Amino acid sequence: MRHGTVLALGLAVLGGVLAAGPVGAIDDSVPYRRPVKIVASDRLAIGDSELPLFVSRDWSTPLPGLRRAVLVLHGVLRDADVYYRSALKAKAAAGAAGAESLMIAPQFLAAIDLAAHHLSERTLHWSLVGWEGGEPAEGARHASSFDALDAILRRLSDRKLFPDLADIVVAGHSGGGQVVQRYAVLGRGEAVARAAGIRVRYVVANPSSYAWFSPDRPDEAVARSCEGYDRWKYGMHDLPPYADGQNVEALEQAYAGRQVVYLLGTKDTNPNHPALDKSCMAEAEGPYRYARGHAYFSALQHRFGPALRQTLHDVPGVGHDGDGMFTSACGLTALFDVPGCGP
Repeated sequence: MRHGTVLALGLAVLGGVLAAGPVGAIDDSVPYRRPVKIVASDRLAIGDSELPLFVSRDWSTPLPGLRRAVLVLHGVLRDADVYYRSALKAKAAAGAAGAESLMIAPQFLAAIDLAAHHLSERTLHWSLVGWEGGEPAEGARHASSFDALDAILRRLSDRKLFPDLADIVVAGHSGGGQVVQRYAVLGRGEAVARAAGIRVRYVVANPSSYAWFSPDRPDEAVARSCEGYDRWKYGMHDLPPYADGQNVEALEQAYAGRQVVYLLGTKDTNPNHPALDKSCMAEAEGPYRYARGHAYFSALQHRFGPALRQTLHDVPGVGHDGDGMFTSACGLTALFDVPGCGP
């Protein structure tokens, strides 16, 4: 029987197959267990550690006139270079709105990446999927992936460096969409940005699962048979250390008031997609990503009514494709406020 210890061990079921062997072992039959081909070229210091990332401008010196910063988070393959190229493609397609935007693609590496590329132990790295739910980094440095996002937002909120910045967009597709949705629940970076007069928006595209606030699920039969289905990262029980005792009811109310845009590809409907989370925790949310996203948003609408400050847009004809999602009409609207996304 499938049960919640899968979550407790910090592993994921992808394509219905639980990856065997110790965390960090290389298994060429499972793509996310292979080392990344490219490590991001820039570094952001986080305490005595460093986070690899791509940045489209030198952000160590003041950037007056810059109005928007867009973070684009990679999926389970940790291929930040691929997502950075998509980000730059979207920036170019956005025209004038993109011209005044800074594009950032952080990279959440694993131990196998450090070994393959001979990286310093100062480089932050996580278990192969732990970063998706904000779990602490491995090794002596225990920064959460959410701490890493906090550090980026703090940097962007420095008015000496970004005197004219008005908007920060935190966007992710697939595994990155999982990070963004859960960061919108727990993240502390928005408070820093808002104190500096900067708006924050979250763009959640085609994730395999969502963090639910209630124990209800679309597939109640699966939920009843699934021990731990309501634990983090799928529910609000057993929150990660980053949450640091935050009250769930307060988190829920804050989340409803945050500006979150859900983007769902109308063709992301394969219940056997190789990167789809097939754990019972995720299957309780629906059979595939498109259905899971609509079910989650409908539950939010029912729960919050007019108080919900969030929107959902279908992206016609696009499947599980980050480039297709972010360069679509609704993708450009979500990232850059370019007109063109339907109602």
